[in-house]
Amino acid sequence: MNSLKDKHIPDPLTKTEQLDRIIRVDHAGEYGAVRIYEGQLAVFGDNHPLSDTVKHMKEQEDVHLERFNKLIHEYNARPTIITPLWHVAGFALGAGTALLGTKAAMACTEAVEEVIDQHYAEQIESLEEDEGALAETLEKFRLEEVEHKQIAIDNGAQEAPAHGLLYGAIKLGVKAVIKVAERI
Repeated sequence: MNSLKDKHIPDPLTKTEQLDRIIRVDHAGEYGAVRIYEGQLAVFGDNHPLSDTVKHMKEQEDVHLERFNKLIHEYNARPTIITPLWHVAGFALGAGTALLGTKAAMACTEAVEEVIDQHYAEQIESLEEDEGALAETLEKFRLEEVEHKQIAIDNGAQEAPAHGLLYGAIKLGVKAVIKVAERI
């Protein structure tokens, strides 16, 4: 019979380890988001009806990424070593869904931002009171991600062919990427 004391329960993270993990995964995520929008814009070009909308979302993600570039240094956090993978995968996801059409690209945005909204909310909840400035930053960014999700829905995300399949696959992928970025 297995008892609780026979099972290995990992030690909880120290505050420094937790903050390192938060900064690392969010930095990777914002980098990936920028690359998704760059992929979409590469396919859409400047004259597509949604180009200005996608540019707006990308500009917000650029600000998020720049802030996390600074936080990496402020917290002496270790960035993920697999940034080159995010570089390729993010662009491919953005370009690939854009090639499937506007609604598929918006379904991509909807799925990604749904996961990130929940992810940021969980991180904010986990922070201690002395990390109020970081919590405020995460909340500001979370609200912008929610805005992006709503923009995607308003622009037909849920009307994409095979929406459920595409949306579900992207959400699953984003959750997996988060787990990887937290650790390496």
